Amino acid sequence: MDLRIFTEPQQGADYDTLLTVAKAAEDLGFDAFYRSDHYLRMGSGDGLPGPTDAWITLAGLARETRRIRLGTLMTAGTFRLPGVLAIQVAQVDQMSGGRVELGLGAGWFEEEHKAYGIPFPKEKFGRLEEQLAIVTGLWATEVGETFSYDGTYYQLTDSPALPKPAQAKVPVLIGGHGATRTPRLAAQYADEFNIPFASLEDSEKQFGRVRAAAQAHGRSPDDLVYSNALIVCTGKDDAEVARRAAAIGRDVEELKANGLAGSPAEVVDKIGSFEAIGSSRIYLQVLDLEDLDHLELISSQIQSQLT
Repeated sequence: MDLRIFTEPQQGADYDTLLTVAKAAEDLGFDAFYRSDHYLRMGSGDGLPGPTDAWITLAGLARETRRIRLGTLMTAGTFRLPGVLAIQVAQVDQMSGGRVELGLGAGWFEEEHKAYGIPFPKEKFGRLEEQLAIVTGLWATEVGETFSYDGTYYQLTDSPALPKPAQAKVPVLIGGHGATRTPRLAAQYADEFNIPFASLEDSEKQFGRVRAAAQAHGRSPDDLVYSNALIVCTGKDDAEVARRAAAIGRDVEELKANGLAGSPAEVVDKIGSFEAIGSSRIYLQVLDLEDLDHLELISSQIQSQLT
């Protein structure tokens, strides 16, 4: 079971804070550091000092970390043209020595688009499908060849399809709860399928849909990695769990019901339940980025029992 650290910087974090968390995650043996791709805080609070851009952040981290993998859950397709995104991700992959992964989603948070003047198209899923075709098509085009695409939303003519990533294949993550189109896209384009903040029952159903879609597409269902994103809040005793829950404005019992919360033993047991339904990777949503002791506890008391 791989454990990865997943952050939500739009809630209030600057680059130096993210760098500190990423380096701590690397030093503590976590598999990857991921971040969301949002420009507006959700819920109460001021979100100071303001948003940071996902791919600018990852470019910086690419040069200041050594081992840990870097990625997004999920890059918003509404924020970037697919040709530009292919260049950005390939460049950051080169800067990292081949440690980048691309989670790509349709985009959903209309308020942040209004706040920063970003178009919010009605038909987002069709655009996502074309974006996936273009990004992966550009990367797969041989050096010296050109790539063209004539879609409903995007057209490319004789692109040199450069630069190339450092990796022969940048892992692509697709995720979500959609029952039909999402599994189909995952079967066609994804190396990993991620379901965010879902119950065991819902996760098992969605993994089953993706496995069936992969088989229908002519792929072995086991070609894909299946993963969950879940909030984490653990402590060495009840008081520490309660303190950490209060720091992020959440109730302990609610966190236990909907995430990974409680003692390290309780969290290990629940992770085992997700492993039993086919999940092999957990993205641990960490909301208090100042609490590095939390990461150390997860590493020493939870990760150590899963590896």
